Amino acid sequence: MTVGEMSKRTGVAVSALHYYERMGLITSFRTAGNQRRFPRHMLRRVALVSVAKRLGIPLSDLQEAFADVPLTGTPSHEDWQKASRRWKRVLEQRRQGIERLEKELTGCIGCGCLSMKACTLLNPDDELGDTGAGARRVPLE
Repeated sequence: MTVGEMSKRTGVAVSALHYYERMGLITSFRTAGNQRRFPRHMLRRVALVSVAKRLGIPLSDLQEAFADVPLTGTPSHEDWQKASRRWKRVLEQRRQGIERLEKELTGCIGCGCLSMKACTLLNPDDELGDTGAGARRVPLE
């Protein structure tokens, strides 16, 4: 398939397809006339990338999930099953993290302390106490 055909079939912009290819999420080959062609099995990969993006999953997570799915040749059912299991573990970890954040945030909103110093959500275990005065941000896990 040409890049234009792939774009039309998937609804993904040509520039995005080129970007996905640079990231190693999809691949193409060149004809004798140096035109880019995508194998038909790339449709599934592009569809999965589109779904993941819609769900807010970083492309780097997809790189990891697709790591063992061959780019050359049509992947087998087992190849996709391995990727699916790996992706499911990542999604489960995200779900658990979101649930933890939801519980903490609900407690934080109800607390009303508005204290960067004492807030267990913004400053868990007073990790910021030794870093000096002023607002600090602690990434939530």
